[in-house]
Amino acid sequence: MDRIDLFRIFVRVVDSASFTRAADTLGLPRSSVSAAVQELEARLSARLLHRTTRKVSPTQDGLAFYERCTRLIADVEEAEALFRQAASRPSGKLRLDVPGRIGRLVIAPALPEFLEQYPEIDIDLGVTDRAVNLVEDGVDLVLRVGPLGDSGLIARSIGALRLLNVASPGYLERHGVPQTPRDLGAHWAVNYASPSTGRVEEWEWVDEGEVRRIPLRARVTVNSAEAYIACCLSGLGLIQIPAYDVERHLRAGELVDVMPRHRAEPMPVTLLYTHRQHLSRRLRVFADWLERLLKREIVV
Repeated sequence: MDRIDLFRIFVRVVDSASFTRAADTLGLPRSSVSAAVQELEARLSARLLHRTTRKVSPTQDGLAFYERCTRLIADVEEAEALFRQAASRPSGKLRLDVPGRIGRLVIAPALPEFLEQYPEIDIDLGVTDRAVNLVEDGVDLVLRVGPLGDSGLIARSIGALRLLNVASPGYLERHGVPQTPRDLGAHWAVNYASPSTGRVEEWEWVDEGEVRRIPLRARVTVNSAEAYIACCLSGLGLIQIPAYDVERHLRAGELVDVMPRHRAEPMPVTLLYTHRQHLSRRLRVFADWLERLLKREIVV
């Protein structure tokens, strides 16, 4: 097996912390992945991995070699790309994961435009509100909404989603229209629980540059944007939601924007990909297209 291929397999095993997951994402038999790492260790006369029944982790030598391998692979791919890019169009399969409503309302309707421009790229579009692991799930690009943790991934800021406070006309007729956060004690909310952590989001607003949060009473808690909006439409309480999500309902008079001077801080929108993938032409052209689309349609 080519030495660079051995390096790529070793890096994927370290990233996945598993021979099986690495084999799945590489499209190779597990035995081939294990044999490649053994061959690499034999060539180097060094043990690169700690192996247990549950997890694989790099040794000290393996960690140092991993850092060298990632840089070497990036250099090789960059050198190859210098000659490929002039002669070929971006091609291959691109695996994405995007939030549910952005995927359905914004990205899917616009995909024919991208696919017409790049007919040799195929899209595997995952639409979910859960946080995926790019390496373990074999995903090339993730669109995230909200603050980011320290993931070690490459982050590309796209902009932010403007948030509104909305309620149904029926709810406001029964409970009155809140004018300021001081009025919220007399109101109900539809609570939103993160599908990843289960944590219930508090009501938020910006006051003289400072973000403030309070819990609101609620009789219903949901963990999807679809259910969040549906419960609000049925009059179960106030919600805070990205403007693009409810634009149609606001125009139709099915929801009402309230407390416009006391809105939550806009939510950051970010593209994430691993350090090895930033040189992929299909990833680069799609990321550029997606950024233009989101800036045109929903982000500020």
